Amino acid sequence: MQIKILVAQPEHTVYARAICTLIEESAKARGTGIAKRKPEYVEEKMLTGKAIIALVDGEIGGFSYIETWDHGKYVANSGLIVNPQFRRHGLARRIKAAVFELSRKKYPEARVFGITTSLPVMKINHDLGYRPVTFSELTQDDAFWAGCKTCPNYDILSRNERRMCLCTAMLAPSADEVRAMEVDLSDMIVEG
Repeated sequence: MQIKILVAQPEHTVYARAICTLIEESAKARGTGIAKRKPEYVEEKMLTGKAIIALVDGEIGGFSYIETWDHGKYVANSGLIVNPQFRRHGLARRIKAAVFELSRKKYPEARVFGITTSLPVMKINHDLGYRPVTFSELTQDDAFWAGCKTCPNYDILSRNERRMCLCTAMLAPSADEVRAMEVDLSDMIVEG
């Protein structure tokens, strides 16, 4: 099995419709809220270098993309999907690591966040340095929360005035914050 994890390029737009179908089918199968995406939206992410695609023997294996909020203060890693026929090969972990690294590279000052109902995704996020937070610690940009409208749990989010839902919010420090912490720690090391 040949697996390629790549920053999506214009030639990958041919997979946009299949990715949207995978997202929708996964949401139905899990009975949880994965926001629907249109092929044009996925294509735009690919065309602007804001997506990671996994290809397995030339077929779509998985996908995730990034979106910025609050003038680049926050970056969301979203839309993680793995083709069911290629699950159990570590693709989700590899895609998440790649989209996380892409986020940090493109937006080093931004805090990286995601919301999920998936325990495996929470574990992967934790391993990457995310920590659970309240929704108030995420972007308050109305456009981000509007993306939740296609989720079957949107009424819960609305009823609770965007303070809680079935999703868990997770946040990682920016690349710049991590570097600053490393510098602070190295200042504390005393030789001798």
